Amino acid sequence: MSIEAINEQLLRAIGVGVALLDRQTLRFGFRNDTFDEWFSGDSQSDPLQQLFPDLDVNTLQKNLFETGRYTSEITFKKKRRTLVIALDFTVAHDDVLVLVCQNITRIKELESMIDSYSMMVERNTRELKREKEQVEKLLLNLMPRSVYEEYKTFGVVTPQLYDPVSVLMLDFVGFTDMVASQDPSVTVTELNDIYSAFDRIGEQFGCERIKTIGDAYITVAGLPDPTPDHAKAIASTAIRFVRYLTRRNLSHPHQWRCRIGLASGSVVGSVVGIQKYVYDIFGPAVNLASRLQEFSEPMTITVQDEVAHVLKDQFDLENIGSREIRGFGEQDIWCLFDRS
Repeated sequence: MSIEAINEQLLRAIGVGVALLDRQTLRFGFRNDTFDEWFSGDSQSDPLQQLFPDLDVNTLQKNLFETGRYTSEITFKKKRRTLVIALDFTVAHDDVLVLVCQNITRIKELESMIDSYSMMVERNTRELKREKEQVEKLLLNLMPRSVYEEYKTFGVVTPQLYDPVSVLMLDFVGFTDMVASQDPSVTVTELNDIYSAFDRIGEQFGCERIKTIGDAYITVAGLPDPTPDHAKAIASTAIRFVRYLTRRNLSHPHQWRCRIGLASGSVVGSVVGIQKYVYDIFGPAVNLASRLQEFSEPMTITVQDEVAHVLKDQFDLENIGSREIRGFGEQDIWCLFDRS
C-alpha cells in the first residue's frame, strides 16, 4: 500500500475531510472520502464558491496573501441534522491550497450546553444572592447587626448583659376597641406606617428597636454599643414619638394616642427560640418601663425617678408623686414634657 493510500485511510479514520484546490481558480483537484461524504452530490470540478456560497472569498484571498492561512466555519443540514464544519485553508505551494475540514458539531453542542448551564448557574446565583439579601434584611429587622454577625458566624448568640441602658415602652390607648370596630386592613396599614416612622425617629438618636407586640413598641438606647447619654437619647426619642402622633392626628380620621414609660438599668439580650427565633431583652429596665407606661396618661411620658434626675437640666419634668410599682416598691415618678 502506498504512502498516499495509508494517509488517505488515516485521514478518513479520524474523520477529517481534506481537499486540494487551485489557488487561482479555487477549483478542487482532490477530495478524500470523508470530504465527499459530507458534501456528496457535488462534482469535484465545482469551484469552491459553488460548494460554500456563504464563504467570503475576498476575505479568504486577503488572509491567504497576508498570512498564508484562513479559518472559517460553515453550517448546513445533512439527513435532518445540522452539521457545523470548521474550514482551515493553508497555502501549501504557490498554486495549491490545502483545505482541512473538521466536524465540530458536537463541540458546538457542548459549548451551547455549557453556555446554557453557565447562564442557569448565573441566574441561580443572582436569585440566591437576592434571597440572601432578603433574609439578611429580615434578620436585621429582628436583631442588632452585631448580634446578626455573631449568629451568622457561629450559629448561636451568646447572651449579653448590657448595663446601663434606657428602655422605652409604648402602648396605644384604646387599641383593642379600634381593632374591633375598624377594618383590620386599615388598622394594620396605619400601624405599619406609625411603626416605620418610629423606627426612623429612633435611628436618629441611636436607638435599637427590639420588637413590637401588637400595639406595644419597645426600643432601647445603649445597646448593643454602650452610649453614655442613653437616657437623653431615649427621652428625645419618646418626645418625638408623641410629637409625630400629635401632628399625624391632625390630618387622619383615626386618632392614635399612646402611653410611654422610660426606665434605665440593666438588661440581658439574646436570641430566643430555635426554629422561630427572635431577639429579645429581659431585665429590670424592661419591667420597670412597662410598669411606668401603665401610669401614663394618654399622650404623656412617665419617667422613673433615677432617669428624671439625669434629665432635669435638659428637659421639662414634673414630679407626679410617689407610686407603688409592682416588683419595685414605692418610687417617685415624673412626667416628661415637650418644650416645643
